[in-house]
Amino acid sequence: MGLAAAKASELEPRPKGLHLLGDLYGCKGGDRYFFNADLLREHCLRLVADAGLTPVGDYFHQFGLEGGVTGMVVLAESHLSIHTWPEKRYVTVDVFVCNYTSDNRHKARKLFKALVDTFCPEEPHVRSVDRE
Repeated sequence: MGLAAAKASELEPRPKGLHLLGDLYGCKGGDRYFFNADLLREHCLRLVADAGLTPVGDYFHQFGLEGGVTGMVVLAESHLSIHTWPEKRYVTVDVFVCNYTSDNRHKARKLFKALVDTFCPEEPHVRSVDRE
């Protein structure tokens, strides 16, 4: 790429994004969501709407009667994924929100916090990555 093309690409808008990752250990809440894909799906979609984000699709899967749930909500702004391990009282949460025209980091934080609060972990391990 030539110098002119490189400078032109610097002027193009870049998406402003925030990627939040959580490993939630020792969860004391959210019991009904650990084992029920339908309830977890409804809950996640409600939290997405409450955060002001736009779902465009979703898929949630239950691993047998006693197994956990894995789920994904595809957002116009990116995605939310969640996985539960009831036997370990462990949940992973991944929220990524980006947009070319507006900074939606506050929406990502709101959604992520609501998900963490749902499960009340004793030991949350959270990572945050600014993506620009």
